[in-house]
Amino acid sequence: MFKVDILISLIFMILLIICVLVGVA
Repeated sequence: MFKVDILISLIFMILLIICVLVGVA
């Protein structure tokens, strides 16, 4: 459960960074 939670937050952070990069570009 704990590892899954970390994985979800990591994926969410990556998606957020991608959205920011696309917004800047």
